[in-house]
Amino acid sequence: MLIERASVCPLDCPDTCSLTVTVEEGKVAKVRGSHANPVTGGVVCNKVARFYPKFVHGKNRLTHPLKRVGEKGGDAFERISWDEALNTVHETFAEIINEYGPQAIMPYNYAGPHGMLAGGSMDLRFFHRLGATLLFRRALCGGVKSEAYKGTFGTAGAMQPEQCVKSKLIVVWGNNVTYSNLHLAPIIKKAKANGAKLVVIDPKRIKIAEQADMYLAVRPGMDIILAFAIAAELKRIGAFDQAFIDQHVEGADELMAQAHQYTIEQSADLCGVSADEIQAFAQLYKDSSPAAISVGNGIERNRNGGNSIRAIFALPALAGKFGIAGGGVVGGSGNLFPKTLAKLQRPDLVPEGTRTLNIIDIGRHLVDQDLDIPLKGLFIYNHNPVVVSPDQNVTKAGLTREDIFVVGCDVAMTDSMKYCDIILPACSHFEHDDIFCAYGQPYLQRAEKVIDPVGEALPNTEIFRRLAARFGFNEAIFTATDKDLIDDAIDNADPRLKGYRPSEIPLGTALSMEDAATGETVLFGNVMPSTPTGRVEIKSSYLRDVFGQEIPVYHPVEDEFPLSLVTPSSNKMITSTFGGVTANDDVPILEMHPVDAAARGLEDGAPIKIFNDRGEVYLPLKITANVRPGVIYSPKGSWFKTTPNNQTVSALAPASKADLSEGACFNDCRVEVVAA
Repeated sequence: MLIERASVCPLDCPDTCSLTVTVEEGKVAKVRGSHANPVTGGVVCNKVARFYPKFVHGKNRLTHPLKRVGEKGGDAFERISWDEALNTVHETFAEIINEYGPQAIMPYNYAGPHGMLAGGSMDLRFFHRLGATLLFRRALCGGVKSEAYKGTFGTAGAMQPEQCVKSKLIVVWGNNVTYSNLHLAPIIKKAKANGAKLVVIDPKRIKIAEQADMYLAVRPGMDIILAFAIAAELKRIGAFDQAFIDQHVEGADELMAQAHQYTIEQSADLCGVSADEIQAFAQLYKDSSPAAISVGNGIERNRNGGNSIRAIFALPALAGKFGIAGGGVVGGSGNLFPKTLAKLQRPDLVPEGTRTLNIIDIGRHLVDQDLDIPLKGLFIYNHNPVVVSPDQNVTKAGLTREDIFVVGCDVAMTDSMKYCDIILPACSHFEHDDIFCAYGQPYLQRAEKVIDPVGEALPNTEIFRRLAARFGFNEAIFTATDKDLIDDAIDNADPRLKGYRPSEIPLGTALSMEDAATGETVLFGNVMPSTPTGRVEIKSSYLRDVFGQEIPVYHPVEDEFPLSLVTPSSNKMITSTFGGVTANDDVPILEMHPVDAAARGLEDGAPIKIFNDRGEVYLPLKITANVRPGVIYSPKGSWFKTTPNNQTVSALAPASKADLSEGACFNDCRVEVVAA
């Protein structure tokens, strides 16, 4: 018998699609989009529709606890009971704490599921109460862009993607829309049908660029120079809204002092976009209203990432593009949701003086043992660090240490799970209740399980309840049900919930977090910046005090290797999720411009080696003009099974830090390519 049930996609994507799940004989048989969420509108990405049933029920699914009986990184595990698994975790963690203290333990988690319960609820209560080392996770992705927004606009709500249908110009800048922000594509299509122009700015001619009226192939890491050049050209052609600047902008003169350090010809030479193209774009931007800029996360992944985004954010302020629906910056939606994270995660339980480590640095800390209190116990969950982290080989080396006890918890047997001493099988989101706040659109959704847990799998919340009990954490917050946790996650007094408790929001519905009284969010319309000055702060006291970055400044980056490797999302995986399904066994390709291939004597389809001083990766070559000269492309997220030497593109990425939020610099990756 076939049963259709409502659900929500929890994966690391801004869209957070509403789903209809077909269940047959207790199994997920089909996943498709539903119309509950107006933004996602019944459309779901190909990877979710194709791979989710196999992800939940396939050969790679973890269904019972395991104990390692071979070398770390290998395949030798034996089945054990839940009692043995949890007792081993308790006893070993207790021994570590007795010898080194609780900060020798650390959760090594990221953003596999974006449900508020699976993503960070009972687990964080447990680690906070334990006194474990805190982990700064936002450095891996999103933190740079978030800090750039906060420094410029404060916590003010941003323009949401639905407004772009009203725009007359849409600029997609560093946003791989088709694969990473799918539901912006039909909005762009509607806007173009209404006469809007589309500009795409990206080192790679991404899919959405096929529809573009203008495509600017900027060099990776040079977005700030391009933004400076556009600002200078807008000034030259009289496109500045001086009245708006005088009233609402802090730091315009200081920004222009930076921009005027370069002639348009110098800027063009640095950023790879010609002077004619810069001038044409500036004129189009001046003449178009409303004009929207959608900034993706690709820009943040280099050492100039934060200041690049800030310089882009400055453009609509200088040109007076705010204050009208469809104009300004398409921003994240996180600030719109009435989250009550302190109640959900209980940071008040953290002992005073507990250290925080950057997620990017964990591999190095494990290898070098360079901390006053060494890391001796890790708990990996919601994360696949050996595939995702930069400087992959250092992370692998750290997890290989026999003197570090590693617990893993996942839905699938990932490459990272193979480095664990104990593995705990987690439920997929189809097997437990959760609540979902999107980060790219304004709709709050709730879902209940659509199938029973597969095998002996348990939800993250239950796993950490059981661990808390073993550690003697008997307070009521550690016995809270999932329904209690949902109610702890969201402010139930918020009028946008329409009188529902968070745990009782109807299934198959989506509640807008934009204000019903004032309508869609329009910066300088019904919302104002919440910065210290109440203005757009191109000159930011917050970013000065926290990161030493008062004004967007370009810092040259030198490297001995000649090619820039960019590693965006693909149409097969969401980060590394779904890497375990058979359809993703294929080796990914490397794309290279014909000029670069000819200079190296390389032929299309040939096996090649990409290398730098951190590692080497073997891939087949595709010669194409879809990447600009000097830039090569290969998608992120592939698992070790796709390579002959257990190294993927993350092995080549540096562990250097961006200018804001100490963020990861995946797109600062410089390499060389030779025939294999």
